[in-house]
Amino acid sequence: MTNKPFSQSCENNKAPILEIIRRAFTQPCHVWEIGSGTGQHACYFAKHLPYLQWHPTDRAENIAGINLWQQESNLPNLHPALILNVTDILWPCRAIAAIFTANTLHIMSEEEVRIMFMQLGNYLSTQAKLCIYGPFNYFGAYTSQSNAQFDIWLKHQHPLSGIRHFETIVALALESNIKLIEDVEMPANNRLLVFQKA
Repeated sequence: MTNKPFSQSCENNKAPILEIIRRAFTQPCHVWEIGSGTGQHACYFAKHLPYLQWHPTDRAENIAGINLWQQESNLPNLHPALILNVTDILWPCRAIAAIFTANTLHIMSEEEVRIMFMQLGNYLSTQAKLCIYGPFNYFGAYTSQSNAQFDIWLKHQHPLSGIRHFETIVALALESNIKLIEDVEMPANNRLLVFQKA
């Protein structure tokens, strides 16, 4: 039996993130969340943004836990989680009007990040918004000592993981015709990057 998962960091950052994505996702649409993790963000954002249809996704091993949150919330605009690995040739969707993802790029390998942006170029609709939350390096340097320590920890967990460089992410997005429109400083040395498909 799957126990309902819980992340303290999700509880800590959900309110600041909500304030940014509320102004990014202003129109009713379907939002796909890449790497929903525990499912806490999906429930919180769907509850506070009832005009959005929220679609959590993750790798197969996390789906049951996400759906425990989804079922308990009983929100009409929160859909059951779908299996999605960003390297899949076919994603379980057609055109996507909006995407949110939190704390995923530093878990992926650089190659997985590259493939994700290539796929976003294929699946994002024109003018679609993309919101990415997490830590980033700027000008090749960590933004804090805690991020430097976190990066070491990540690489111990998996050598291909690690905090990504802001400039690399912006360049990958541009290759898929996705442009950065806002870079917001967030608590705990994180950022929220808002992109739009040109």
